[in-house]
Amino acid sequence: MKTPRSVEKLANEFGKLPGIGQKTASRLTFYLLKKSDVDVAGLADAVAGLKAGVRFCSICHNMAEDDPCATCTDTTRDRSVICVVEEPLDAQALDATGGYKGLYHVLGGALSPLDGIGPEQLNIESLVGRVQGDQVREVILATNASLEGETTASHVAGRLKPLGVKITRLGRGLPVGGDLEYADEITITRALEGRSEF
Repeated sequence: MKTPRSVEKLANEFGKLPGIGQKTASRLTFYLLKKSDVDVAGLADAVAGLKAGVRFCSICHNMAEDDPCATCTDTTRDRSVICVVEEPLDAQALDATGGYKGLYHVLGGALSPLDGIGPEQLNIESLVGRVQGDQVREVILATNASLEGETTASHVAGRLKPLGVKITRLGRGLPVGGDLEYADEITITRALEGRSEF
């Protein structure tokens, strides 16, 4: 049986999304076929308006509706602390905890020479400029606990050290509810190194 070209085209586009395989892409496409024209039009409008409605803050490089973003213009935030993350979703995750009240800086990825991502492709120079120009006393490196994230954190720390700012790293260790027997050696080692007084 031949699938209509428009169905194939949409399934192929869904299949390009991260974490979406061909089966899921087909399910999503057939799901939309069952929905009303109003629902499908609403989705289409939201997708079409995504790029037009989102810009990146010229200060922290986080996604926003306005430039500068609401976080950078929020006078209640601690302007002496900048948390450096790889992607906007990382900043959202940290902010959702309610435990961090400082500013953010989004690098726009992590160093990955195999993928052609070097320091020039990341927002490192603007971070250096912020630290030089503002009253920043601490920079928290919150890159991912991957080889690329660790390499990026080391590179950023090397660029910031001469500026005399305190550089810290997010704690690494065992997740709440995790069993020690299932943790890998690196996680256990980091948990031991980052232990605190009880």
